[in-house]
Amino acid sequence: MSSVQQDQFITTSGIQDPPKTLAEALRQIGPGIILAGTIVGSGELLLTTAMGAKHGFTFLWLVLFSCVIKVFVQIELGRYAISSGQPTLQALRNISSIRWIGMLLLIWWILMMLFTVFQLGGMVGGVGQALNMAFPKFSEQLSRSLGDYFTSRPEVIWAILTCLTTVVLIYRGSYRRIELFTTILVVSVTLLTALAACLLVFTDYAPSISDLLDGLTFKTPPDGMADAFAVFGITGVGATELFYYPYWCIEKGYGKFVGPNDGSDAWTQRAEGWIKVMHLDAWVSMVVFTLSTIAFYAMGAAVLHPQGLIPKGSEMISALSEMYKGPFGDWTQTLFLIGAGAVLFKTLYLACAANSRMLVDFLAIVGAIRNPVPEIKVGWIRFFCVVFPAVALALYVIQRDPQLMVKLGGIAQAATLPMMAFATLFFRYKKLDRRLRPTPLFDICLWLATISISIVAIYSLTVSIYSLCFSG
Repeated sequence: MSSVQQDQFITTSGIQDPPKTLAEALRQIGPGIILAGTIVGSGELLLTTAMGAKHGFTFLWLVLFSCVIKVFVQIELGRYAISSGQPTLQALRNISSIRWIGMLLLIWWILMMLFTVFQLGGMVGGVGQALNMAFPKFSEQLSRSLGDYFTSRPEVIWAILTCLTTVVLIYRGSYRRIELFTTILVVSVTLLTALAACLLVFTDYAPSISDLLDGLTFKTPPDGMADAFAVFGITGVGATELFYYPYWCIEKGYGKFVGPNDGSDAWTQRAEGWIKVMHLDAWVSMVVFTLSTIAFYAMGAAVLHPQGLIPKGSEMISALSEMYKGPFGDWTQTLFLIGAGAVLFKTLYLACAANSRMLVDFLAIVGAIRNPVPEIKVGWIRFFCVVFPAVALALYVIQRDPQLMVKLGGIAQAATLPMMAFATLFFRYKKLDRRLRPTPLFDICLWLATISISIVAIYSLTVSIYSLCFSG
């Protein structure tokens, strides 16, 4: 883990020429796979399937659009991080010579992070519910031996074990270990989820060609506008992932490989080469998380929608298990529950690892860590690798509805996405080296992403806040 902070400072000692072939470039990807592991989690499993269950295939086109368009913001943030050597919070702090502007953006981030911890609590609860249902006899025996509280809430036992496992894995987890472990989990989950969706064609729940084509037409039901905005906000790259990605790019070594900007043609060639690798990394990850997202959405639309089952509340995991139990038989329910637990655990594990790094960076930027040398920062990162899972567990024990907890974090992300999108535009036009500017087509897509994100965020915030304040 000692490389965590050292890689944030670009020196000439780490310079490395970019790969020359596609095979060599593919061996250098990794940050995007870690990001895909974060993306395919609570939102996709808990909320995207619920959207499919509620509306069928109506929003299939919107899911695809959402997964693709936000990647342009992700790539532009990666481009600036690689060329400048500054991960997200450092870039925001230095966005203007007027110091209070950068500090205001950092405060914006810290508020979002505090709210998104509720999402971590939702993930802990989701894993606990899934594993409790997967192994009911073991849960019953263990809860009886631990006392009355656990007898009434046996899923808390699994939630505690989940948090302890998370701490063990990330406490001394280097970037390479995180990348390897995440790649195994992401590839496994994606293949199994996509396989299950494909196998629906051999069951009574097989979607028709007309259903799929209808889902690809650009339309929204009159009563589904709010859900359409929610689908766009939930799927694809979210605000937290936009913050995470530059950190993983720096920690992977892309910025170190480019070296400090000395104005030479050699630097430009290295920067362009490693930015191309980052492009490949981002688009490969887009394919991965889009496949998973579409598979979850399709399972909800094809299996749950005809039955009128909409996952919600404390019975959410139980309803989701019907996606597999209905078409494939009772024996698959346990497999789904274990898989659902793995999906949520993966996101929890990665979110805690990334948040720990970012919070330590924030503390160093604002001067709370007086001697921010790498060894000191590593100690703080390990400390927060314990704190985040513990806080998530406490929040779940207090608030028992994982879906509500995910929504609270979603509101905070919706409020932050426009800020990140417009900050990215500022980096693109005011801070990026002119020699590294993207193509006009890329710029058009970047603007389209920013406008879409802003419209959806404003609408979603209005609806969500009103719903939380006045519903029920």
